[in-house]
Amino acid sequence: MNVNPTVLLTLILLSLMVGAGATSAVWGYRLGRGALQGITQPDARPVNNLADEQGKPIRREGLTFLKEDDILAGVKARIEGGSAAPGNPE
Repeated sequence: MNVNPTVLLTLILLSLMVGAGATSAVWGYRLGRGALQGITQPDARPVNNLADEQGKPIRREGLTFLKEDDILAGVKARIEGGSAAPGNPE
């Protein structure tokens, strides 16, 4: 039985690539597991436990969308040398 050298080289390279991939996967898994070994998941969501100075829970307001026209007017005023942006004392 005569084996073609090209086929033999292809099979050798393929087996080396599979071995290198498996070795890399095992090494990456062990490295990641070791990095996360001392990390634990929090018991509760910290956002729900926030309170103000009086001990009342802080209520979060919903998402507020800004109007594009207001943003563009503010930018245009700042470019032209007008007043500072709202909430930004300069």
